[in-house]
Parts: sequence; structure tokens; C-alpha cells
Amino acid sequence: MTPSFKGRVALVTGASRGIGLGIARELVERGAKVCITARSPEPLAEAVRELGGPDHAIAVAGKSDDDAHQEEAVARTLEAFGRLDHLVNNTGINPVYGPVLETSPEAAAKILAVNVLAPLAWTRRAHAAWMGEHGGSVVNVASIAGIRASSGIGMYGVSKAALIRLTMELAADLGPDIRVNAVAPAVVKTKFAEALYEGREEKVIRAYPLGRLGLPEDIAGAVAFLLSEDAGWITGQTLVVDGGVTLGGGL
Repeated sequence: MTPSFKGRVALVTGASRGIGLGIARELVERGAKVCITARSPEPLAEAVRELGGPDHAIAVAGKSDDDAHQEEAVARTLEAFGRLDHLVNNTGINPVYGPVLETSPEAAAKILAVNVLAPLAWTRRAHAAWMGEHGGSVVNVASIAGIRASSGIGMYGVSKAALIRLTMELAADLGPDIRVNAVAPAVVKTKFAEALYEGREEKVIRAYPLGRLGLPEDIAGAVAFLLSEDAGWITGQTLVVDGGVTLGGGL
């Protein structure tokens, strides 16, 4: 049976489109209320409408690594829905392409701030506001770039490897009442990943035993499972969701 999230509340970062919106949609369809975040108010407002309006979803715009934004989002979630059972750290950036040695210190610091330190901060706030007393579950959205070399997006891969390790450390620290897991997708057909397949999709998918790239709903189902009580004895783990590509050598 599909796990129900009726009566539960989730906060999903980076959820105005793509994987984050897919996760929010999956949770709402299973009965949850959600708070979604992203940088721009207009796409967030459209996403809230798509999710069924303010009875089902609210949105808070801001930068994921901004302390004031994090505080506002958590506070407004509790104000609107009265609890915060689940956190999905989905926001990620990859502003540069090229060898790691050519990545500027400023770009490297920003990647780590958004992809690693921000998930830590969001988890800290969710813990302080609700989960520390009531329990809950957290899922971090990592990447297969964090489990093997990823030419051209190496600093992004470094950040996702750190996020996977952060998942393990948080799981050890926060049990038994809070579970922390991660998913590691391969290439998913979103605007964020377009550069990895646009104009050459047929060639790229030859490396995928399941014969296609991922879709947001592929990741959303895995995240919903890890958040749910069906995964009640799973913590500190990273679920690879990759169409089988890591069985070979493709992206």
C-alpha cells in the first residue's frame, strides 16, 4: 500500500520546479501539507496553485543559504500548519563547469554553502522548532556525482559527497526519534540538468540499462518512501536512483 502522509507536514527546499516540485506534489497527493521554498516568488506562487492552493501548500521565497530565510520558512510552516514532520533538503547549485583546479575559491565556497552547509542549517532549525521534541524524518537530495568522479562538475560532486557523509553523521546524532537519509539521482530531465543531455539525449541514455533518463516523479517516489514509516528502520543510508547507470561508466 502507498504510505499516507495525512496529518503530516513537510518543508521542501528548492521546490518551485523540477525534482523539488515533484517531491512536493507526491507528498500532497498522499495527504501532506507542504511549505515550498525557492528564490523567485512568481514560480513559487504558480507551484502553490498547482499543488492545490493554500489549504495544501504555502511558499516562502528566499536564498536557501540565508539564515533569515530559513528562520522565516520554518516559522511560517508552523504558523500555517502547526507542525513540521518532514524536511527535504533539495536545493542545490552548480554554477561552474570545468576541472576542480579551475574552480575559483569563491565559487567553491558558494557551492559548499548551498549544497552542504545550508542542509545542515535547515536540519538544525527543523530540529529546534519541532522535530527535536516530536520526532520526524529528513531526506537530503544528493547525486551520483557524490559517489564517483564526475568530470566537469567535480566541485558539485565534492559537495554531494559531503552531503552524503553529512547524512550519515546526522543520522547517528539524531536517532532514535529522527531519521536522516539521502537519495542520489543520476541525470533527471529538469531545467537544472539540461546541459548534461540537451541535444544528445539518445546518446546519453545508451549508458542507462533502463533505457531512459530520470523524471522528477522517479525521485519523488523514493523520497516519499524514505520519509514514510515504511522506512522506519532505515537511517543514514543513501538510495541510488539512477536507472542503472552506475552499473557501467556513463553519466
